[in-house]
Parts: sequence; structure tokens; C-alpha cells
Amino acid sequence: MYPVMLSSSRLALREFTSADVEPLLAIYGDPKVTEHMSFEPRSREQVETTITGVTTAVRAEPRTEYSLAAVLPDDELVAYARLAIDVGHPLQNSAQLGFALRADRWRQGLGTEGVRLLLRLGFEHLGVYRIWGARSPVNEASAAVMTKVGMVEEGMIRGHLKLSAGWRDSVVHSILAPEWDARQG
Repeated sequence: MYPVMLSSSRLALREFTSADVEPLLAIYGDPKVTEHMSFEPRSREQVETTITGVTTAVRAEPRTEYSLAAVLPDDELVAYARLAIDVGHPLQNSAQLGFALRADRWRQGLGTEGVRLLLRLGFEHLGVYRIWGARSPVNEASAAVMTKVGMVEEGMIRGHLKLSAGWRDSVVHSILAPEWDARQG
């Protein structure tokens, strides 16, 4: 599916462009935003590499990586949204989501809207059966968003990520297509 363009009342998901480096740096370069993520704050050069990578990935056949800019109606980039199709086993039909919202937009409901758009993309446009996400055990805001959209906490992956501060656990949440459909009906 290319190009992706999905929207809600206040937010839209679109493909990244080279013009998105500075707005993405405001997200990925912010220690408050990356505190619960799997990486340290990124430099401008690292963000440029990220943008290059995601704009290249859109041409993969089949496309398994949907890294998208979450923008307000005026096209202001406020978040990085990602849905990655799990590849490996031929019978597997799931995807992992991720969402990083600019700190000055926290507590406005945009994270919830963005995750709902990712779920729409996965279930309604890509036909996946299961969508899951992992969060830091202390990231209560992420837990609240995933619960609000109907994702169920499945459990803890111990020693999941190696960060500069040491090993970190992750809490996994998921939602299945029938659960999503029931919430939409």
C-alpha cells in the first residue's frame, strides 16, 4: 500500500519526506520523548538516516514497514507512527505498532488517535489478524493509550532490550481483528 494517507478528525498519517528531518528531530532528539523508547535521543544525522531509510522502505515488495508521519490538519508533524508486519513464519499474520509523540502534544488525545489510525491501517487496509506493541514497564501513558484503544496486556518480556543503562523489560499489549471489529460496530 503506497502512499498511505489515513485521517481522523484531528490527525492524519502520511508518508515521510526529506522535509520532515527537523520536525522529526524535535521528537527523536528529545530526551523526554525517548526516555521510555528503545534508543537514546538521536542526532540530526541519525534522524536524516531514519528518514532516508523509511522513504526507501516504501518501495519494498512486499512492503512490511509502514513508518509514517502523524500530522495535524495544517501538516505540522507531531509524531512518528510505525506499523511493521511480522515476517518469518508463513502462517503468521501480525504486526507491531510504535508511536512517538512530540512532548508538547502529550495529554491531548493525539497519541490515542494516532494508535487508532495505525490499528485501522493494519486491520482494515492490510488485513492483519493481530497487532501488538511493547512498552517500558514504567510508561503508564503508553499503557493507558493501549488500554483505551482495546489492546489487552499480555505480559512481560524480561530482559527484552539492552540500553545504555542496562537491560530493560517490556510489557506487551495486543488486539485481535475480531476485537477491533467489535469495537467499531
